[in-house]
Amino acid sequence: MRAVVIGAGLSGLAAALRLRRLGLTVTVCDNGERPGGKMNRWRAADFCLDTGPTLLTMPEVLRRLFHDLGEPLEQHLEIRRLDPHAEYVFPDGSRLAVPASWEEWLKEIASFAPADVQGLRRLHEVGRRIYLVSRETFFRNHPLAASRSPSWSTLRQLPLRYAWGNYARVVARLLRNERLRRVYLRYPTYVGSSPYLTPATLLVIPFLEHHTGVWFVQGGMYRIVESLVGWAGHSGVQLRLGEQVVGIEHERARVRAVRLASGARLQTEVIVYTGDSASLPLLLGEPIRTRPATRSLSGLVVLLGFERKVAELHRHTVFFSEDYREEFEDLFSRRRFPRDPTVYVHAPAESECAPAGGQALYLMANAPADPAACWDEQSVREAVDRIFARLERSGLAGLKQRAAVAEVWHPGRMAARFLAPGGAIYGDNSHGWRRAFLRPPNRARWPRGLYCAGGSYHPGGGIPMVLLSAEIVARLVQQDFQA
Repeated sequence: MRAVVIGAGLSGLAAALRLRRLGLTVTVCDNGERPGGKMNRWRAADFCLDTGPTLLTMPEVLRRLFHDLGEPLEQHLEIRRLDPHAEYVFPDGSRLAVPASWEEWLKEIASFAPADVQGLRRLHEVGRRIYLVSRETFFRNHPLAASRSPSWSTLRQLPLRYAWGNYARVVARLLRNERLRRVYLRYPTYVGSSPYLTPATLLVIPFLEHHTGVWFVQGGMYRIVESLVGWAGHSGVQLRLGEQVVGIEHERARVRAVRLASGARLQTEVIVYTGDSASLPLLLGEPIRTRPATRSLSGLVVLLGFERKVAELHRHTVFFSEDYREEFEDLFSRRRFPRDPTVYVHAPAESECAPAGGQALYLMANAPADPAACWDEQSVREAVDRIFARLERSGLAGLKQRAAVAEVWHPGRMAARFLAPGGAIYGDNSHGWRRAFLRPPNRARWPRGLYCAGGSYHPGGGIPMVLLSAEIVARLVQQDFQA
């Protein structure tokens, strides 16, 4: 049997390797010149930075992929646990670091917000229970495609309080300290969503950070892609980079082939699509139907290289805006880049990221994914200036003037490169129950032989989730064609 995987991102590479392991002949096509999709690498002069994910949670999912391919993860990658997870800088200049140990985190809270210790325990317990249920259900299959009902032992873990309301309101109900609230309100942005519009079940995200840890790959996250590409070459997976798929052919409700922009046609029995869910209809000959209100966040990324070190920074630092709710009103209601954005700064410590004595920094602020937005030179410049202005007000001054090299990725550029309307990073957002838990399934309803993986599809965005989507797809293909 033959399979064509559309997209050489993390989910596409993982799906390709799993299908090859099942004995299929696999070809991976990507419109980019480098594999990795959003998980990629920027190089300029003697500087390099990851351009996608900068941290890893649930490392057992990545570890399982390597195990299933035949070798332990440690033979290919060195992953290290980060402690503390991150440092948060508030508008008043105060700082808060989140330690890796849950017990140490509780002690930290007891020292400056003792009234919130019990509330924090409740938030953690809600996340724990959601994780236990998800591990046996949601992480294994789409809720509407489950072959059997969850067991009583699984269902009894469902939290009956707090998990069913609005995320921000539950956080406000259980935590009084404004700084602590702000830290916990940030987690829904990990899936491109607003804390004021998502269900409280996303409390599973902060739970997972303390339960499984925050990790990074020594040498950069792109090492994961390089390792999987090496596996692909070794196992016979064909990579066709710079080859855009422009159509999916089907006959009698079955996939038959993919058409490339070059005019080539690849016959196949299985297609795995890993792009944005909004763009799939176009490949099937149907119009794109997407509403800006459903899109997840995009981002504005500034990559900087300095010949001399500019600041002592934690590997992950978040510089909060003055008014968080107003920021999300800008992002999702007014659909404009925030007047005062929260800025995430990634400062890798590896020597290969910058020349001796220098420093490389990755800056990112959330941006709306509006397909109608115009990201011309002036709008990009204004948005970048707002990022630097927030950092200036937070004590990190002079970055723009001191940078030796710089590059900007804005939503318009992301939309063009990743064929994602508006430059959305995770497809649709997780606002409301339907979009949070009934994301597009991994087996397309039509035509037969079409499967979907990646952050746009079940179970969602982030490294572990897209790897789980590849697992699910491989299992579905095996069930459908090799039973």
